This record gives sequence, C-alpha cells and structure tokens, in this order.
Amino acid sequence: MTYVITQPCIGVKDASCVDVCPVDCIHPAQGEDGFDEAEQLYINPDECIDCGACEPACPVTAIFEESAVPEEWKNFIQINADHYA
Repeated sequence: MTYVITQPCIGVKDASCVDVCPVDCIHPAQGEDGFDEAEQLYINPDECIDCGACEPACPVTAIFEESAVPEEWKNFIQINADHYA
C-alpha cells in the first residue's frame, strides 16, 4: 500500500512532504524539472516505503494511505500512478 497525494495539493505544492520523505519519492520537488508546470506533487508508488512521514507533514491534508483516500478523491490514486507510468 502506498500513499497518495490528492486534490488539496493542487495549486499549493507546499513541499513539506518532500522534506520529510526518507526515500525521496515525492516529485517534482522545488528546483526539479517540471515543478513550475505541475499542478500538484506526486508520490512514486514504486519507491514509496509506506512510512507515513509525509501524511502529517502536509499542511493541507492532501496525503492519504491508498486504502484511506476519501471517496471523492479516489481518482487521484490513478492520477499519481499515471504520473510515473
């Protein structure tokens, strides 16, 4: 089970989650190609170790464990996966 970034991140991209991620699986980070163009940040499902450090760090409560994503944001599970496809 991975973590997923959902709708509240759109337009915010606070990046507090990037700072606490021990495996650097959240992109694009500030300074990376595509950061300015991206609507939101994305968690690489193949690299995420399910530690959960990112969830409490998010100031807009946009990050959820995949099994706990609210119904209205379930489509973000696929949006995050597609970003890395």
